[in-house]
Amino acid sequence: MKDSKPASPDFLRPKRILVTRADRIGDLVLSTPVFQELRRHFPRAFLACLTLLQNQDIVRGNLFLDEVIFYDKKGSEHGWFGNLKFASRLAAKHFDAVIHLHATNRMHLAAWLAGIPVRIGWKRKCAWALTHAYPDLKKEGKKHEAFYNFDLLAPLGLKAPEKIQTHFPLAPRAASSLEALVKFLRIPPDRPWVVLSPGASCPSKRWPAERFGRLGEKIAKQYRAALLVVGAREDRETAARLAGQVSGPLWDLTGRLSLGMLGVLLKRSAMLISNDSGPVHIAAAVGTPVVSIFGRTDPGLSPVRWRPLGEFSRVVHKDPGCSPCLAHRCQIHFLCLDAVLVEDVWKEVCFFEDRLREPLGGSLPATEGTLKQGKGGIS
Repeated sequence: MKDSKPASPDFLRPKRILVTRADRIGDLVLSTPVFQELRRHFPRAFLACLTLLQNQDIVRGNLFLDEVIFYDKKGSEHGWFGNLKFASRLAAKHFDAVIHLHATNRMHLAAWLAGIPVRIGWKRKCAWALTHAYPDLKKEGKKHEAFYNFDLLAPLGLKAPEKIQTHFPLAPRAASSLEALVKFLRIPPDRPWVVLSPGASCPSKRWPAERFGRLGEKIAKQYRAALLVVGAREDRETAARLAGQVSGPLWDLTGRLSLGMLGVLLKRSAMLISNDSGPVHIAAAVGTPVVSIFGRTDPGLSPVRWRPLGEFSRVVHKDPGCSPCLAHRCQIHFLCLDAVLVEDVWKEVCFFEDRLREPLGGSLPATEGTLKQGKGGIS
Protein backbone atom coordinates (compact mmCIF):
# COMPACT_ATOMS: atom_id res chain seq x y z
CA MET A 1 0.00 0.00 0.00
CA LYS A 2 1.26 3.44 -0.87
CA ASP A 3 0.47 6.56 1.08
CA SER A 4 -2.10 8.76 -0.62
CA LYS A 5 -0.02 11.81 0.37
CA PRO A 6 3.67 12.36 1.07
CA ALA A 7 4.42 12.44 4.80
CA SER A 8 5.66 15.77 6.14
CA PRO A 9 8.06 16.08 9.10
CA ASP A 10 5.20 17.33 11.32
CA PHE A 11 3.10 14.38 10.21
CA LEU A 12 5.77 11.97 11.42
CA ARG A 13 5.95 13.70 14.83
CA PRO A 14 2.34 14.24 15.94
CA LYS A 15 1.90 15.78 19.37
CA ARG A 16 -1.79 15.03 19.88
CA ILE A 17 -3.08 11.72 18.46
CA LEU A 18 -6.64 10.44 18.36
CA VAL A 19 -7.56 6.80 17.63
CA THR A 20 -11.21 6.04 16.83
CA ARG A 21 -12.95 2.67 17.09
CA ALA A 22 -16.70 3.16 17.31
CA ASP A 23 -18.07 -0.32 16.72
CA ARG A 24 -18.30 -3.60 18.67
CA ILE A 25 -16.81 -4.87 21.91
CA GLY A 26 -14.34 -7.39 20.49
CA ASP A 27 -13.18 -5.00 17.78
CA LEU A 28 -12.25 -2.41 20.40
CA VAL A 29 -10.40 -4.96 22.56
CA LEU A 30 -8.41 -6.04 19.51
CA SER A 31 -7.51 -2.38 18.89
CA THR A 32 -5.84 -1.92 22.29
CA PRO A 33 -2.41 -3.13 21.05
CA VAL A 34 -2.33 -0.01 18.88
CA PHE A 35 -2.42 2.19 22.00
CA GLN A 36 0.59 0.42 23.47
CA GLU A 37 2.64 0.72 20.29
CA LEU A 38 1.75 4.39 19.75
CA ARG A 39 2.76 5.14 23.34
CA ARG A 40 6.06 3.32 22.86
CA HIS A 41 6.79 5.16 19.60
CA PHE A 42 5.55 8.60 20.75
CA PRO A 43 6.18 8.63 24.52
CA ARG A 44 5.59 12.38 24.87
CA ALA A 45 2.53 12.65 22.64
CA PHE A 46 -0.98 13.13 24.02
CA LEU A 47 -2.88 9.96 23.10
CA ALA A 48 -6.68 9.65 23.15
CA CYS A 49 -9.20 7.00 22.14
CA LEU A 50 -12.68 7.74 20.82
CA THR A 51 -15.30 5.03 21.21
CA LEU A 52 -18.99 4.48 21.90
CA LEU A 53 -20.34 5.35 25.33
CA GLN A 54 -21.50 1.78 25.98
CA ASN A 55 -17.93 0.48 25.49
CA GLN A 56 -16.35 2.70 28.13
CA ASP A 57 -15.27 -0.12 30.47
CA ILE A 58 -12.95 -1.50 27.78
CA VAL A 59 -10.71 1.56 27.67
CA ARG A 60 -11.42 3.60 30.80
CA GLY A 61 -8.26 3.21 32.87
CA ASN A 62 -6.11 1.96 29.99
CA LEU A 63 -2.50 2.58 31.01
CA PHE A 64 -1.41 3.87 27.60
CA LEU A 65 -4.10 6.52 27.09
CA ASP A 66 -4.21 10.11 28.31
CA GLU A 67 -7.90 10.53 27.56
CA VAL A 68 -10.95 8.54 26.48
CA ILE A 69 -13.62 10.37 24.49
CA PHE A 70 -17.09 8.86 24.38
CA TYR A 71 -19.47 9.27 21.48
CA ASP A 72 -23.10 9.09 22.61
CA LYS A 73 -24.44 7.82 19.29
CA LYS A 74 -27.80 6.71 20.70
CA GLY A 75 -28.29 9.73 22.96
CA SER A 76 -27.36 13.40 22.88
CA GLU A 77 -25.15 13.06 19.81
CA HIS A 78 -27.63 11.10 17.72
CA GLY A 79 -28.31 12.27 14.15
CA TRP A 80 -26.57 14.81 11.96
CA PHE A 81 -27.10 17.75 14.30
CA GLY A 82 -25.65 15.67 17.12
CA ASN A 83 -22.69 14.81 14.92
CA LEU A 84 -22.08 18.49 14.27
CA LYS A 85 -22.04 19.14 18.02
CA PHE A 86 -19.66 16.26 18.46
CA ALA A 87 -17.34 17.62 15.74
CA SER A 88 -17.29 20.95 17.55
CA ARG A 89 -16.28 19.15 20.74
CA LEU A 90 -13.46 17.41 18.87
CA ALA A 91 -12.24 20.66 17.32
CA ALA A 92 -11.75 22.16 20.78
CA LYS A 93 -9.23 19.41 21.61
CA HIS A 94 -6.83 20.43 18.80
CA PHE A 95 -5.69 16.99 17.67
CA ASP A 96 -3.16 17.03 14.84
CA ALA A 97 -3.63 13.40 13.73
CA VAL A 98 -6.48 10.90 13.83
CA ILE A 99 -6.38 7.19 12.99
CA HIS A 100 -9.76 5.65 12.17
CA LEU A 101 -9.38 1.91 12.83
CA HIS A 102 -12.96 1.33 11.71
CA ALA A 103 -14.55 3.16 8.78
CA THR A 104 -17.79 5.00 9.55
CA ASN A 105 -19.36 8.00 7.87
CA ARG A 106 -19.87 9.72 11.21
CA MET A 107 -16.28 9.40 12.42
CA HIS A 108 -14.76 10.43 9.08
CA LEU A 109 -17.04 13.45 8.82
CA ALA A 110 -16.57 14.48 12.46
CA ALA A 111 -12.78 14.49 12.16
CA TRP A 112 -13.00 16.43 8.89
CA LEU A 113 -15.39 19.00 10.36
CA ALA A 114 -13.14 19.27 13.43
CA GLY A 115 -10.28 20.31 11.15
CA ILE A 116 -7.83 17.63 12.28
CA PRO A 117 -4.96 18.08 9.79
CA VAL A 118 -3.95 14.43 9.32
CA ARG A 119 -6.81 11.92 8.95
CA ILE A 120 -5.83 8.30 8.32
CA GLY A 121 -8.30 5.51 7.55
CA TRP A 122 -9.70 2.92 5.16
CA LYS A 123 -10.82 3.86 1.66
CA ARG A 124 -14.56 3.51 2.27
CA LYS A 125 -17.42 5.38 4.00
CA CYS A 126 -16.79 9.04 3.04
CA ALA A 127 -13.14 8.35 2.30
CA TRP A 128 -12.93 11.79 0.65
CA ALA A 129 -12.85 13.19 4.21
CA LEU A 130 -9.48 11.48 4.82
CA THR A 131 -6.06 12.84 3.99
CA HIS A 132 -4.51 9.36 3.86
CA ALA A 133 -6.85 6.58 2.67
CA TYR A 134 -5.84 2.93 2.21
CA PRO A 135 -7.62 -0.01 0.53
CA ASP A 136 -9.68 -2.03 2.99
CA LEU A 137 -8.60 -5.63 2.36
CA LYS A 138 -9.83 -7.07 5.66
CA LYS A 139 -12.60 -9.11 4.04
CA GLU A 140 -9.88 -11.26 2.48
CA GLY A 141 -9.17 -12.57 5.98
CA LYS A 142 -5.50 -13.26 5.31
CA LYS A 143 -4.36 -12.17 8.76
CA HIS A 144 -5.76 -11.30 12.17
CA GLU A 145 -7.79 -8.14 12.74
CA ALA A 146 -5.23 -6.96 15.30
CA PHE A 147 -2.56 -7.04 12.58
CA TYR A 148 -4.77 -5.29 10.03
CA ASN A 149 -5.04 -2.39 12.49
CA PHE A 150 -1.30 -1.84 12.25
CA ASP A 151 -1.49 -1.32 8.49
CA LEU A 152 -2.85 2.15 9.23
CA LEU A 153 0.13 3.00 11.43
CA ALA A 154 2.66 2.44 8.64
CA PRO A 155 2.66 6.10 7.51
CA LEU A 156 3.69 7.06 11.05
CA GLY A 157 6.68 4.76 10.82
CA LEU A 158 5.20 2.01 13.00
CA LYS A 159 5.05 -1.73 12.37
CA ALA A 160 3.22 -4.49 14.20
CA PRO A 161 5.34 -5.75 17.12
CA GLU A 162 6.54 -9.34 17.23
CA LYS A 163 4.08 -10.02 20.03
CA ILE A 164 0.61 -8.51 19.97
CA GLN A 165 -0.94 -7.86 23.40
CA THR A 166 -4.56 -6.98 24.08
CA HIS A 167 -5.56 -5.14 27.25
CA PHE A 168 -8.62 -4.88 29.47
CA PRO A 169 -8.64 -2.73 32.64
CA LEU A 170 -9.82 -4.52 35.81
CA ALA A 171 -11.47 -1.78 37.85
CA PRO A 172 -11.89 -1.96 41.66
CA ARG A 173 -15.46 -0.70 41.40
CA ALA A 174 -16.36 -3.46 38.94
CA ALA A 175 -14.75 -6.05 41.24
CA SER A 176 -16.75 -4.80 44.23
CA SER A 177 -20.00 -4.90 42.24
CA LEU A 178 -19.31 -8.42 41.06
CA GLU A 179 -18.41 -9.60 44.54
CA ALA A 180 -21.73 -8.29 45.86
CA LEU A 181 -23.64 -10.06 43.06
CA VAL A 182 -21.76 -13.33 43.65
CA LYS A 183 -22.68 -13.24 47.33
CA PHE A 184 -26.31 -12.37 46.58
CA LEU A 185 -26.65 -15.25 44.09
CA ARG A 186 -24.66 -17.61 46.33
CA ILE A 187 -22.32 -18.74 43.59
CA PRO A 188 -20.05 -21.30 45.31
CA PRO A 189 -16.45 -20.12 45.70
CA ASP A 190 -15.12 -23.63 46.30
CA ARG A 191 -15.87 -24.85 42.76
CA PRO A 192 -14.27 -23.86 39.44
CA TRP A 193 -16.40 -21.40 37.52
CA VAL A 194 -17.07 -22.20 33.87
CA VAL A 195 -18.66 -19.35 31.94
CA LEU A 196 -20.92 -20.09 28.96
CA SER A 197 -21.70 -17.36 26.43
CA PRO A 198 -24.34 -18.65 23.98
CA GLY A 199 -25.23 -15.30 22.41
CA ALA A 200 -23.73 -13.52 19.40
CA SER A 201 -24.49 -10.58 17.13
CA CYS A 202 -25.69 -12.77 14.24
CA PRO A 203 -27.62 -16.08 14.02
CA SER A 204 -24.84 -17.48 11.82
CA LYS A 205 -22.56 -17.28 14.88
CA ARG A 206 -24.85 -18.94 17.43
CA TRP A 207 -24.15 -22.57 18.21
CA PRO A 208 -27.42 -24.19 19.39
CA ALA A 209 -28.22 -23.33 23.01
CA GLU A 210 -29.24 -26.93 23.67
CA ARG A 211 -25.72 -28.10 22.77
CA PHE A 212 -24.25 -25.50 25.09
CA GLY A 213 -26.47 -26.98 27.78
CA ARG A 214 -25.44 -30.58 27.13
CA LEU A 215 -21.80 -29.54 27.14
CA GLY A 216 -22.32 -27.66 30.41
CA GLU A 217 -23.96 -30.69 31.99
CA LYS A 218 -20.96 -32.82 31.02
CA ILE A 219 -18.51 -30.28 32.46
CA ALA A 220 -20.47 -29.86 35.70
CA LYS A 221 -20.54 -33.61 36.32
CA GLN A 222 -16.95 -34.34 35.33
CA TYR A 223 -15.31 -31.43 37.15
CA ARG A 224 -17.92 -30.37 39.71
CA ALA A 225 -17.92 -26.96 38.06
CA ALA A 226 -20.31 -24.09 38.69
CA LEU A 227 -21.92 -23.07 35.39
CA LEU A 228 -22.44 -19.33 34.80
CA VAL A 229 -24.25 -18.02 31.71
CA VAL A 230 -23.45 -14.51 30.48
CA GLY A 231 -24.90 -12.33 27.75
CA ALA A 232 -27.09 -9.34 27.08
CA ARG A 233 -30.65 -9.01 28.37
CA GLU A 234 -31.98 -10.23 25.02
CA ASP A 235 -30.06 -13.50 25.51
CA ARG A 236 -32.24 -14.60 28.44
CA GLU A 237 -34.46 -16.81 26.29
CA THR A 238 -31.35 -18.50 24.91
CA ALA A 239 -30.03 -18.95 28.45
CA ALA A 240 -33.33 -20.57 29.46
CA ARG A 241 -33.06 -23.11 26.61
CA LEU A 242 -29.50 -23.85 27.70
CA ALA A 243 -30.59 -24.30 31.32
CA GLY A 244 -33.20 -26.82 30.22
CA GLN A 245 -30.40 -29.29 29.41
CA VAL A 246 -28.68 -28.97 32.80
CA SER A 247 -29.84 -31.11 35.72
CA GLY A 248 -27.91 -29.27 38.42
CA PRO A 249 -27.73 -25.60 39.45
CA LEU A 250 -26.89 -22.93 36.89
CA TRP A 251 -26.46 -19.20 37.46
CA ASP A 252 -27.98 -16.96 34.79
CA LEU A 253 -26.11 -13.63 34.68
CA THR A 254 -27.52 -12.43 31.36
CA GLY A 255 -28.28 -8.72 31.49
CA ARG A 256 -26.78 -8.37 34.98
CA LEU A 257 -23.15 -7.52 34.26
CA SER A 258 -21.41 -4.39 33.05
CA LEU A 259 -18.45 -4.96 30.75
CA GLY A 260 -16.16 -4.17 33.67
CA MET A 261 -17.87 -6.80 35.83
CA LEU A 262 -17.64 -9.31 32.98
CA GLY A 263 -13.89 -8.72 32.75
CA VAL A 264 -13.40 -9.38 36.47
CA LEU A 265 -15.66 -12.44 36.33
CA LEU A 266 -13.68 -13.91 33.45
CA LYS A 267 -10.41 -13.18 35.21
CA ARG A 268 -11.53 -15.29 38.17
CA SER A 269 -13.09 -18.09 36.10
CA ALA A 270 -11.54 -21.35 35.02
CA MET A 271 -12.70 -21.06 31.44
CA LEU A 272 -14.98 -19.34 28.94
CA ILE A 273 -16.83 -21.32 26.25
CA SER A 274 -18.38 -18.96 23.76
CA ASN A 275 -19.53 -18.28 20.26
CA ASP A 276 -17.47 -15.89 18.16
CA SER A 277 -18.33 -12.71 20.10
CA GLY A 278 -16.90 -9.95 22.28
CA PRO A 279 -16.45 -11.93 25.53
CA VAL A 280 -13.81 -14.22 23.94
CA HIS A 281 -11.53 -11.24 23.39
CA ILE A 282 -12.08 -9.93 26.93
CA ALA A 283 -11.25 -13.38 28.33
CA ALA A 284 -8.10 -13.62 26.21
CA ALA A 285 -7.05 -10.12 27.33
CA VAL A 286 -7.27 -11.08 31.02
CA GLY A 287 -5.50 -14.41 30.48
CA THR A 288 -8.45 -16.78 30.92
CA PRO A 289 -8.64 -19.96 28.80
CA VAL A 290 -11.15 -19.68 25.95
CA VAL A 291 -12.85 -22.20 23.71
CA SER A 292 -14.43 -20.26 20.86
CA ILE A 293 -16.93 -21.77 18.41
CA PHE A 294 -16.96 -20.44 14.85
CA GLY A 295 -19.56 -20.95 12.16
CA ARG A 296 -19.40 -19.36 8.72
CA THR A 297 -16.55 -20.03 6.34
CA ASP A 298 -16.18 -16.57 4.73
CA PRO A 299 -12.48 -15.60 4.94
CA GLY A 300 -13.39 -12.25 6.50
CA LEU A 301 -15.34 -13.98 9.29
CA SER A 302 -12.97 -16.87 9.85
CA PRO A 303 -10.81 -17.70 12.90
CA VAL A 304 -7.77 -16.50 10.94
CA ARG A 305 -9.10 -12.97 11.33
CA TRP A 306 -11.21 -13.15 14.50
CA ARG A 307 -9.89 -15.91 16.77
CA PRO A 308 -9.20 -14.91 20.38
CA LEU A 309 -5.51 -14.15 20.85
CA GLY A 310 -3.30 -15.75 23.47
CA GLU A 311 -1.72 -19.07 24.33
CA PHE A 312 -4.81 -20.16 26.31
CA SER A 313 -7.22 -19.91 23.38
CA ARG A 314 -8.70 -22.78 21.38
CA VAL A 315 -11.01 -22.67 18.37
CA VAL A 316 -13.63 -25.11 17.05
CA HIS A 317 -14.48 -24.56 13.39
CA LYS A 318 -15.74 -26.96 10.74
CA ASP A 319 -16.20 -26.47 7.02
CA PRO A 320 -19.32 -28.30 5.75
CA GLY A 321 -18.31 -27.62 2.15
CA CYS A 322 -20.48 -24.56 1.52
CA SER A 323 -18.20 -22.55 -0.74
CA PRO A 324 -19.09 -19.80 -1.17
CA CYS A 325 -20.86 -19.51 2.18
CA LEU A 326 -24.63 -19.99 1.90
CA ALA A 327 -25.59 -18.15 5.09
CA HIS A 328 -28.02 -15.93 3.19
CA ARG A 329 -29.97 -19.09 2.28
CA CYS A 330 -29.61 -20.90 5.60
CA GLN A 331 -31.42 -18.23 7.64
CA ILE A 332 -32.23 -20.55 10.57
CA HIS A 333 -30.37 -23.83 10.06
CA PHE A 334 -26.65 -23.27 9.53
CA LEU A 335 -24.76 -26.32 8.32
CA CYS A 336 -21.46 -24.96 9.63
CA LEU A 337 -22.79 -24.69 13.20
CA ASP A 338 -24.69 -27.97 12.96
CA ALA A 339 -21.43 -29.71 12.06
CA VAL A 340 -19.89 -28.75 15.41
CA LEU A 341 -20.80 -31.52 17.85
CA VAL A 342 -20.72 -31.44 21.64
CA GLU A 343 -17.86 -33.94 21.50
CA ASP A 344 -15.81 -31.56 19.32
CA VAL A 345 -16.02 -28.78 21.88
CA TRP A 346 -15.50 -31.21 24.76
CA LYS A 347 -12.13 -32.23 23.32
CA GLU A 348 -10.97 -28.61 23.47
CA VAL A 349 -12.39 -28.15 26.97
CA CYS A 350 -10.32 -31.11 28.17
CA PHE A 351 -7.20 -29.35 26.92
CA PHE A 352 -7.55 -27.14 30.03
CA GLU A 353 -8.29 -29.99 32.43
CA ASP A 354 -5.78 -28.80 35.03
CA ARG A 355 -7.50 -25.43 35.19
CA LEU A 356 -10.87 -27.09 35.74
CA ARG A 357 -9.58 -28.90 38.80
CA GLU A 358 -8.78 -25.64 40.61
CA PRO A 359 -11.44 -23.76 42.65
CA LEU A 360 -10.63 -20.34 41.19
CA GLY A 361 -13.90 -18.63 42.05
CA GLY A 362 -13.06 -17.92 45.66
CA SER A 363 -10.54 -15.13 45.27
CA LEU A 364 -12.25 -12.18 43.66
CA PRO A 365 -10.03 -9.10 43.47
CA ALA A 366 -11.64 -6.28 45.42
CA THR A 367 -9.00 -3.67 46.15
CA GLU A 368 -6.99 -1.40 43.93
CA GLY A 369 -3.75 -2.97 45.06
CA THR A 370 -4.74 -6.39 43.74
CA LEU A 371 -5.99 -5.18 40.37
CA LYS A 372 -3.81 -4.87 37.30
CA GLN A 373 -4.58 -4.34 33.67
CA GLY A 374 -5.28 -7.70 32.06
CA LYS A 375 -3.08 -8.67 29.12
CA GLY A 376 -3.39 -11.35 26.51
CA GLY A 377 -1.30 -11.78 23.40
CA ILE A 378 0.11 -13.80 20.61
CA SER A 379 3.43 -13.83 18.80
